[in-house]
Amino acid sequence: MLQPSEPVAAAHHHHDHHGHSHGLVDPSIVRSRSGIRAVSWSLAILTVTALAQAFIYSQTLSVALLADLIHNFGDALTAIPLGIAFFLRSTRGERWAGLAVVLAIFISALVALGQTIERFIHPRTLSHLWLLAAAGLLGFIGNEIAAQVRLRTGRKLHSPALVADGNHARVDGFVSVGVIASAAVVAVGVPIADPLIGLIITLVILKITWDSWRTVRATPEHHFDAS
Repeated sequence: MLQPSEPVAAAHHHHDHHGHSHGLVDPSIVRSRSGIRAVSWSLAILTVTALAQAFIYSQTLSVALLADLIHNFGDALTAIPLGIAFFLRSTRGERWAGLAVVLAIFISALVALGQTIERFIHPRTLSHLWLLAAAGLLGFIGNEIAAQVRLRTGRKLHSPALVADGNHARVDGFVSVGVIASAAVVAVGVPIADPLIGLIITLVILKITWDSWRTVRATPEHHFDAS
């Protein structure tokens, strides 16, 4: 009787020798299930992270935190087109999912920029600074976990879109550190630091948008078409 891992091995064995699979589990199905599992976990992790940050924002009214949580929500939503691509077992779909990721990042940057400009025009006094710092730490941890899940699976499946999304989540974790910096600088009596750091975070998001676009665009079409 075959063990659970043997159908996969059999599928790859036949794929190597005959150009297609006669195994009990087709490699495309294995790829599909692994991809869906990865994006589902990252979606759950980043959604919980963003919801927690949203609650803390309601207590602190930090625009730096707002920029971070908007981006984390956008990052969580990028899992949806990737999940659809894996569900349909379409590597071409992964390319379009990668472009959807770039668009989501760009939109989140524009929203964050608008909120940051508004805060420069109408300054507010921040409160609950320790809670604000905790939100930044939470954002860092949540993004790093999501990045590990996406990168590990993306490399295993040779999915450029998933790897790009993982690298993006990893950088997001360091962006969240900016929220901690905002709390620290405001605590020593520099309230303008909050919108300034919000602006810096927004610029970092725009840089991530550009890098992600280059990654998706530069990947050869045949790389996506090979399962």
